[in-house]
Formats: sequence, structure tokens, C-alpha cells
Amino acid sequence: MKWEGQERRTLSLGILGGGQLAQMLALDAIPLGVRVVALEPDPQAGARLCAEHLQAPYTDPQGLARLAECDAVTLEFENVPVEALEYLEGRVPVRPGAGLLAHSKHRAREKEALRAAGAGTADFAVIESESDLDGALARVGGQGILKTSELGYDGKGQRRVRSEAELRAAWDDLGRVPCVLEGLVPFVREVSLGVARTAQGELAFGPLVENVHRSGILRTSVYAGADQKAAAQARELARRVAEAWGLEGLMTLEFFELPNGELLVNEVAPRVHNSGHLTQDGGGISQFGAQVRAVLGLPLSDWKPLHAVAMVNWVGVEDETAQPDWDAIDALPGTHIHLYHKAWRSGRKLGHVNLTAPDAETLRARLEQLEALIP
Repeated sequence: MKWEGQERRTLSLGILGGGQLAQMLALDAIPLGVRVVALEPDPQAGARLCAEHLQAPYTDPQGLARLAECDAVTLEFENVPVEALEYLEGRVPVRPGAGLLAHSKHRAREKEALRAAGAGTADFAVIESESDLDGALARVGGQGILKTSELGYDGKGQRRVRSEAELRAAWDDLGRVPCVLEGLVPFVREVSLGVARTAQGELAFGPLVENVHRSGILRTSVYAGADQKAAAQARELARRVAEAWGLEGLMTLEFFELPNGELLVNEVAPRVHNSGHLTQDGGGISQFGAQVRAVLGLPLSDWKPLHAVAMVNWVGVEDETAQPDWDAIDALPGTHIHLYHKAWRSGRKLGHVNLTAPDAETLRARLEQLEALIP
């Protein structure tokens, strides 16, 4: 770590955003002696419970000036206002930086940059004007998913299309904004993996995690320690992208696994990711600790869990009275509850439960029990 004489210098970390990811970053930073400052306009920001909360817009000059006093700044979401990055540039290291964000926040640029780095993606067509719709569906295999190039997450900002008429209707429905049409991928499963890189080029990796989505939102993530071949392939692809994009900090790659075992990159998040939350209770470094370390240049190592672990998301459903059975969850062996202190809203991520077990078979059995307790 960074020592001066016999005492370690106190470090400070600024975060653009103050939601649950900033909250969990701060909780892992505190034991490292790192003070956290979060810029977030929401007065009920989760990070306020464990960090200095600057309640102001992301472009607020005073708030940004306070972040610029930190040793480095990181982020919990990719759609950072350009004005904020322009203010911070040259005043404080921002990790990941504007160049990487330019790729990851725009789906068309992201896919082009992934391919340039040597990572495969689904077939895609860029839709920026009405004329781009002509023949686009045929070029991606006859059916696909139309996604807005910017914004949109957890299934938002996208429509599945199977005909030219559906494609045109979907583009109208999405506001005729720039989009990417992705061909459907015949995947056998979805997996993800995180990669961290320091400013000096030191690399470390998270585990390969298997994911299942429900209504476009992540429902479960599982790490059981097997499948070394897929993990090695994912690490190599992550290394290529991290080095080609000049990553400083942490990013997460989501993959489709094809029947032949090949991995295609679906999306990239320039931050910690929902699928990596299970590392909090895996017995080793968590993804949050890894991001803090990479951003501040502290000693970095892989953060693969030491035992089998899974995660189930708690997402608000339409019936507000349909709550998880918290007493039963608490009584289930190996459970670790993580709540976000957010007001209920249908479709909103409100918390997650991590589940540990001595082996993969026990984990799967307990996971069935846990899922039955969370609507």
C-alpha cells in the first residue's frame, strides 16, 4: 500500500453516483482506510449511509470541485454527463476515463471497439436514419433485438423484432433515436467476468459467473468453480479488451456462450456489476474491493470466490405487498442479505441475497429454496 514513514497515508476516493453500487464500494473502501465522497442528486442516496454525500447535480461545479480534491474518481454508472468529465479532466484521475466511456456508453461504438480488440459479438446493424432500416434485418439473420444506442439497461430501451414491419414499428416506438439492431444469438447460457487494471497495467480477474435473467433483469448468478476452459477464454477476451481500451479501474464483460463453446461479448459495463455481487460473500476479495484497489493503485489480485456462492436479486414486483419472506431467508443456511435502502418501485432493484455452500450440489439445492422465498 502507500506508506509514508510508518503510517499509511489516508486516501480518498470520489464517486460519480450515490446508489447501491457506490454504497457497496464505500463499504469495501472503509476497511482499507479510504474515505469516500459521492456526488449524487438524490437526497435518499444509499451511499449517504457510509460516505460523504454531496447532494447536487452531477454537473454542479462545487460538487465536482470537491471530487477533484480526492486521489482519484470512479463511477457507478456509465452515462456520466460530458460536462462532468470535462471539468474533472486534468484535475484528478478519473478511472475508467472518458475514452473508455465513449465506447461503453454507446452500443454501436462498443461493438465496433470490441471487434477491433479481437472479441466477437453478435451480428449487428447501425440504425441512425430511416434509410438504415432497409435490409437491416436480413443482414443480421432475419430476426433480432433493436436497442437504443445510448441509455437503456435491465431490458429497457429495446424491442425484439421478427419482420421488417416490426422493425419499423419498434424504431418508431423507441423514438426514432440512433439504435443498434443485433441479430439473435443461439446461446446455451449467459456468463460474465470482471477485469481490473491499474494505471501501471497490472491486471486481475474476477470469476466466471453464470447468469439467468427474468423480464430483462438479472435474477440469479451462480459461481460453482467449474468450467476452466470457458473461464480461460473469458479471461483472454477480457484481457484483450482491457488493454486495447486502456482500462484503468474495473469493467465487467457479459458473454453469450454458443453451443460450440465460443464466447461472444454481449455488453460491457465500465464498473462493478450486478452479477459480481456474489463475490461479497465468497471468502476472498470482492469486486468492490477490486475496483477500489485498481482505481487507487493499491495491491491487486484476482477476486475469485473461495467456495460455491450464488446471488438472487430482489426486484420490486407490481404487487407491493408481495415481499420476500425475510425470516425464512435468514434461517436458510448460508444466506447473506444485502438491502439497498431504496423506496419500493415496480421493476426496481431493491436488494440481493448471497448464498454460500460447501459444494456445487448443496448450492443448487439451497438456491431452489431461496428463489421460492423471493417473488
